[in-house]
Amino acid sequence: MTADRNAEGKDGFAGFDPKSVEPYIVKDPEGLAVNLARAMEQLGKAASAWLAPRETGEKSDVFSEPVTDMVKTLSRVSEYWLSDPRRTLEAQTHLMGSFFEMWSRTLHRMSGDVVATDPVSLQRTDKRFADEDWVKNPFFDFVRQAYFITSDWADKMVRDAEGLDDHTKQKAAFYVRQISSALSPTNFVTTNPQLYRETVATSGANLVKGMQMFAEDVVAGRGDLRMRQTDTSKFAIGENIAITPGKVVAQSDVCQVIQYEASTETVLKRPLLICPPWINKFYVLDLNPQKSYIKWAVDQGHTVFVISWVNPDERHAAKDWEAYAREGIGFALDTVEQATGERDVNAIGYCVGGTLLAATLALHAAEGDERIRSATLFTTQVDFTHAGDLKVFVDEDQISQMEANMRVAGYLDGSKMATAFNMLRASELIWPYFVNNYLKGQEPLPFDLLYWNSDSTRMPAANHSFYLRNCYLENRLSKGEMMLAGKQVSLGDVKIPIYNLATKEDHIAPPRSVFLGSSSFGGKVTYVLSGSGHIAGVVNPPDKGKYQFWTGGPPKGEFDDWVKTATETPGSWWPHWHQWIEKLDKKRVPARKPGGTLNTLEEAPGSYVRARA
Repeated sequence: MTADRNAEGKDGFAGFDPKSVEPYIVKDPEGLAVNLARAMEQLGKAASAWLAPRETGEKSDVFSEPVTDMVKTLSRVSEYWLSDPRRTLEAQTHLMGSFFEMWSRTLHRMSGDVVATDPVSLQRTDKRFADEDWVKNPFFDFVRQAYFITSDWADKMVRDAEGLDDHTKQKAAFYVRQISSALSPTNFVTTNPQLYRETVATSGANLVKGMQMFAEDVVAGRGDLRMRQTDTSKFAIGENIAITPGKVVAQSDVCQVIQYEASTETVLKRPLLICPPWINKFYVLDLNPQKSYIKWAVDQGHTVFVISWVNPDERHAAKDWEAYAREGIGFALDTVEQATGERDVNAIGYCVGGTLLAATLALHAAEGDERIRSATLFTTQVDFTHAGDLKVFVDEDQISQMEANMRVAGYLDGSKMATAFNMLRASELIWPYFVNNYLKGQEPLPFDLLYWNSDSTRMPAANHSFYLRNCYLENRLSKGEMMLAGKQVSLGDVKIPIYNLATKEDHIAPPRSVFLGSSSFGGKVTYVLSGSGHIAGVVNPPDKGKYQFWTGGPPKGEFDDWVKTATETPGSWWPHWHQWIEKLDKKRVPARKPGGTLNTLEEAPGSYVRARA
């Protein structure tokens, strides 16, 4: 019986063996001490790089603003639970009960008497905890369970808090997720088994390298941390990324217009104009020849024009949505007509570029401009009722503060927007890189999509303020209340065919939000739901055979009902879109030369896209 129990105990704690602690025993304390001192020296360099621009007045910190908002928001949750002794006791009992159960499970596992499995609430797939010692080692198993219990409890406190408005509850849930992500035991050397073993094995050399990289990233950010997510030295725009052949055929204060060279003998008579978001750069649609939507569209016989937005500075502070509609989309339409002789155009808008395109269509409808004959919207919101987690950054206080900060420089620094997007998925886009870079001391691998993600752009003050207030805060576009060029514009006046693409796992433009926005248009809308998220669901070449898409009836009624009856098709939605375009007008003409009679300015992808924030 004893032998059986001991055997079970050896394997019972998920295979725990006392010998397994050997990798955690420091074998070279002197070497570790030296390397810790060297790591602290590098950390001092990072601190100096952070302080330097603040001492000269080049930078001023606004850390107190988000922290104040976080404290104010979470205090509303605390107020609910602390205002009634019964609720306070309920909250405390729930947490302490979970900890007592965990303690009991741990004692049973350590004694070897019972193989105590985690309750269902703690059974989850979380790649942060993939190392087997998170379960096998009693200490790390205890830490893992305690983290899940505490973070789940905090999340429950927000969910069950009553009397909070939707925006406050959404912000509270967001802040709790940020705190939980930051305090994960995977982010600390002493509570992460892999980091602990590596630090012991290298006598802390990993921390020396990591802190050196940390200092370099603060210097690269000119006093702010510009966390590297990929090896940027492996990419060069126009050399191995954004290399589809073409010419810059026109340029305004806010954009360059690129026309791509034809790869077919004949092309569709209607040119295709792509309006990407200015929050990011257009080459997400032209990462490399295998992933490039632009190249694929050219290969299908489209004459493709792309708007490449300027990376603005203080000179563009007053450029608002009307400027981007006139000097961007309007200017590009003029260019298309001059280069091809065609007035009728198919247009595509991506994300906020799609929102601008939709608003411009409404303005064109009011003015009788019928050049855009069809519009395709990629992950675009026009109704912001169910907008994603970006709404947590949008209320009157936060926008007013942001506007005050933008007035100083004339723009919003690109790093601020990049940080906001990364925070939406902090457990995937921030902390794994923090651990890998600064604690493991490992250089990130080259990845073109992450290179694009790190290539941030600035936002003109007037443009960004207009967008946040009119769309996220007041939802004026869907209500028909947006004012552009002195006119009140309505999407109900837009009668052209719309191909409205949403992605299933989108956290920026949720599919439910895109679906609701479909009802704002006055014409026929084809709603398509793609697998994956905001980027991968769009950039999904057919030859990869990845993901799937759903098609169905008109986007009316409830989103969940539409999904239940939708037809699933494996693979990319790109061919389905092309068929939709050809059904509208499949007439073809001989292939066109970029620019036509216009004097081309430079080779694609142009100079605007190369400007770094």
